[in-house]
Amino acid sequence: MSERERLGEPARGERERLGELARRLAGRPELWEPHVRHDPEERVFHELDCGDGAGAWLICWMPGHDTGFHDHDGSSGFVVVLRGVVREERLCVGGPPISAIYGAGDTFDFGPHDIHRVRHAGTGPTVTLHVYSPRLRGMGAYAISPDGRLARHRLPEGAALAPLP
Repeated sequence: MSERERLGEPARGERERLGELARRLAGRPELWEPHVRHDPEERVFHELDCGDGAGAWLICWMPGHDTGFHDHDGSSGFVVVLRGVVREERLCVGGPPISAIYGAGDTFDFGPHDIHRVRHAGTGPTVTLHVYSPRLRGMGAYAISPDGRLARHRLPEGAALAPLP
């Protein structure tokens, strides 16, 4: 097992494969553009067919949309920002989350054990493309108590993410 895999990061070959799949889909707007729709109340998401044993989701964001901290239940992922801006935060023990902002054309990835949160970070509509391997079967959502305890709540397949109280 490589050091990257031991630390919960996707293996280099898996990261490259997911990136290639995501970029290929991003470069085919005829496959995702018909599904772009924005709702100020909630994120809009649509599953896309990307083959190769992976799953792909188009996600449409508006100001205020936030996934809350979550994991992908053992799946690695790769994200392409198609339009707009998102902020990703990675949960860290003993310190504040590591935060990065991504705009149109930017990408980021995560491993099967990462706990992160993605939020809309701009003023206008945002569209992102997410590719997961293996395909998502469910996710875990996290709540952090005032005294710092972390609690995982298993979400069923297809459940929408939102910050937990």
